[in-house]
Amino acid sequence: MIPVIGLVVGVTIGLILQPTVPTSLQPYVPIAIIAALDAVLGAARAFLEGRFDDRVFVISFVSNVAIAAVMVFVGDQLGVGSQLSTGVIVVLGIRIFANAAAIRRLIFHA
Repeated sequence: MIPVIGLVVGVTIGLILQPTVPTSLQPYVPIAIIAALDAVLGAARAFLEGRFDDRVFVISFVSNVAIAAVMVFVGDQLGVGSQLSTGVIVVLGIRIFANAAAIRRLIFHA
């Protein structure tokens, strides 16, 4: 129940304050969101399979976001930022859909 309360409080604060993302960080936000979504769906799958570990989730969440952001940053420095961003999104997208399919199979037994 505490995570749900935290989510509601966080969304409410975000809607009230309406924070803006600095222009220099805007290329990294979509990648960070996709990486975080991958970690969350991986955690949901692990929970449904009975092997969820909160430490693994936190480490996965932070490392996914950090690695994805660093990859995009390095791509920007090399002048291939959009290509590297696309690569990161494709790889994480495949993982997200694989986790979603596994969750669907676990919930609906199909």
